[in-house]
Amino acid sequence: MARIIAVANQKGGVGKTTTAVNLTAGLARMSKRVLLIDLDPQGNATMGSGVDKREAEYTICEVLLKECSADDAIVRTEEQFDLIPGNMDLTAAEMELIGLPPEHRGSQLRKLLEPLRARYDFILIDCPPSLSLLTINALTAADSVIIPMQCEYYALEGISSLMDTVQMLQANGNPQLEIEGVLRTMFDVRSKLANAVSDELTQFFGDKVFRTIVPRNVRLAEAPSYGQSIVGYDKSSKGGVAYIALAGEVLRLQRERDKLEGAA
Repeated sequence: MARIIAVANQKGGVGKTTTAVNLTAGLARMSKRVLLIDLDPQGNATMGSGVDKREAEYTICEVLLKECSADDAIVRTEEQFDLIPGNMDLTAAEMELIGLPPEHRGSQLRKLLEPLRARYDFILIDCPPSLSLLTINALTAADSVIIPMQCEYYALEGISSLMDTVQMLQANGNPQLEIEGVLRTMFDVRSKLANAVSDELTQFFGDKVFRTIVPRNVRLAEAPSYGQSIVGYDKSSKGGVAYIALAGEVLRLQRERDKLEGAA
């Protein structure tokens, strides 16, 4: 059964889509069956996976509107993972979700993904940079959430809103939702502020902070313009090494969970 992981942070520009695409590619390189869902109307995860968001026959929008099945929308990428594309049509899908009864608005994605769980090891969801109804659907469907964040002045302030939302969902509708990990992105080891915020994160989240730190890296920024992950574009770059390491951490966490479930 797939572990469903949402990649979320309501603050834009923190490496959320970069993390979703590159972690997906890293897990696929490790022979895992992985599906990436682009739930962001910007469609950047779709383009970064080498799929033109303007030419996709079906997207996650049609899936949410029940105009096609999730199976119909799945596209196989050149990097050997599956993708359900997203684009601006998601804005219309969100308006439709708002029109549903309150008890159903946030759970549509979970129902639609349930049939896919048996086919994958991991399903990753790239969320929009807001705590919108689309993000609520992702977190309601997810087993856990990865929070990418820059170690900068407003980072800790912004993360508190997301934590409030996670706690609200844990109490109402998705009790198993947990923090998979907090990922420090675009990290500059020379910055005193970055190191200070990193220390605060570790104090607050403890072992929920990933050991992997993603540095600022030109190759990482270039990869999406070629429709590739950093793993496909230049896996030996600092960014490539970091995301391969992150994939390894996620797999280790899953093995530990499997052991605990097996012993129970």
